[in-house]
Amino acid sequence: MSVTIAHLGPAGTYSEQAAYFYLHWLKTHHGVDSTLFAYPTIAKSLQAVTTEQTQIAVVPVENSIEGSVSMTMDSLWQLDSLRIKQALILPINHVLISCGNSLDEIETVFSHPQALAQCQQWLAKFVPNANLIPSSSTTEALERLPQIPKTAAISSQRAAQLYNLPIIASEINDYPENCTRFWVVSQASQVDNLFTPTHTSLAFSTSANVPGALVKALEVFAHLGINLSRIESRPTKRSLGEYLFFLDIEAPFNSPLMTSALAELTSCTEVLKMLGSYSVLTVKNGLT
Repeated sequence: MSVTIAHLGPAGTYSEQAAYFYLHWLKTHHGVDSTLFAYPTIAKSLQAVTTEQTQIAVVPVENSIEGSVSMTMDSLWQLDSLRIKQALILPINHVLISCGNSLDEIETVFSHPQALAQCQQWLAKFVPNANLIPSSSTTEALERLPQIPKTAAISSQRAAQLYNLPIIASEINDYPENCTRFWVVSQASQVDNLFTPTHTSLAFSTSANVPGALVKALEVFAHLGINLSRIESRPTKRSLGEYLFFLDIEAPFNSPLMTSALAELTSCTEVLKMLGSYSVLTVKNGLT
């Protein structure tokens, strides 16, 4: 048996690291071989699953410093056929990669907007005059660095090794405990039970922007004693001031309490979407 996995590319991104960890886990624990496929955006990674180019996508959903990844949230709302089957937590350790001789020479720093934001204090201190240029991933700019010595990119140690480029500064995260949560996503019909689920994620819109509309939905969980680990709002894109709400819930979808909660939510929401029920794997020692 072989599984195909989509992720944000090019090679060396943290999304690829998370996908590679999941590939390794499938092989070690279930004897399943996997092949990774890089896509230029998170949205296209997820679309690859809906169009059956791949069976799985591994996408970032939340960083401990910079919060949620809006492209992942918006895409999952729009793509009805997808479900979360697993969550992965990956430690993030940024390095500065450059062919320049010193930090003083750096005029431009490229990276994904999340990575730039996660290192903003370090950048302000050590390369205060550098232009910060966002790119589609942490590895997009790496192939251009040898041609422009006064440029640098924030990426991972593994990416520096893959592209055979020098690291001129390590451990540049503003916060050492930086980590990103990824979701492993597949077609709803292909969700399996490799683990007993411990968490559920869902999203909903309310029928009207009136006082108490959100409170009424949240009270469903409060009176049943169900803990929410995250709540996030995103614009509906229909009208200014209208929002969707994404919830992460510390209960499996098939538990009696969640069954009761979902029945009550149906009556106080406009659209209610189940995103998935899953367990959480933490990557502790690199990719082992």
